[in-house]
Amino acid sequence: MTERIWPNFLAALAAGKQPAATLAALQDIFREEVGAKLFTVLTFDAATGLSQRVHTSHPKEYPLSGVKPLSVGLWSRTVIDERKTFVANRIEAIAEVFPDHELIRSLGCESVVNLPVVFADTVIGTVNILDVAGYYTPDRLVKIERLSPFAATALIATRLAERAGEAAKDD
Repeated sequence: MTERIWPNFLAALAAGKQPAATLAALQDIFREEVGAKLFTVLTFDAATGLSQRVHTSHPKEYPLSGVKPLSVGLWSRTVIDERKTFVANRIEAIAEVFPDHELIRSLGCESVVNLPVVFADTVIGTVNILDVAGYYTPDRLVKIERLSPFAATALIATRLAERAGEAAKDD
């Protein structure tokens, strides 16, 4: 796995147009290694409780967004508080936590994995992958969790790019 992934990921990190290049490479890694019809990445600021979609495979249905407060419930307790991967392999389970379940289903997706991305003892975001019903088997979940270092690196790169953009505005 890493023999073919690392060179492409490192090239994306070195590329211009950050964080888009790194996040696109992250999407490629997850799609190649695990599979995902729908792929998004959200940042999370633990200090403010705000999240923001910073990457999407489906910009029409799930556009990049401004910040929004995190809803408290089963999902946030699992992913943010407990730092555990959230898995729902049926649309009914998705409907229990996501109000946009009909849109999810319309895209041919009926299973979801939300991977918490942890850095410095803090959840800094999530990688969200969706596919057909029952897709995310225990074997696939192991692969997903092994990709965490790539997700952490991509989200750290995202924060650095945002800070660089803010610094450029101040100049």
